Amino acid sequence: MSHLHQDKKILNRVKRLQGQVNAVEHALQLPEAGCIEVLQQVAAIKGAVNGLMNELIEAHLRHHVLPEGTEVNEAELAEFVKLLKRYG
Repeated sequence: MSHLHQDKKILNRVKRLQGQVNAVEHALQLPEAGCIEVLQQVAAIKGAVNGLMNELIEAHLRHHVLPEGTEVNEAELAEFVKLLKRYG
């Protein structure tokens, strides 16, 4: 996926994920951190990872599966990505 290094949106998602994981690590080192708070942070990370995965799948479809110059049915692609988000 050589095109990904130019995708600021995806890189920003990864940086936010790093921050969220660091926050969980920090919370785990605090005796006063509650289990529910940590679980909420982990749930947020899970959602963020799913969002990243969906972005990567869409980028892969656009750059590698759909040949360049091919007319893309944007509505159908959007529906497919929506389906991935729902069940992915």
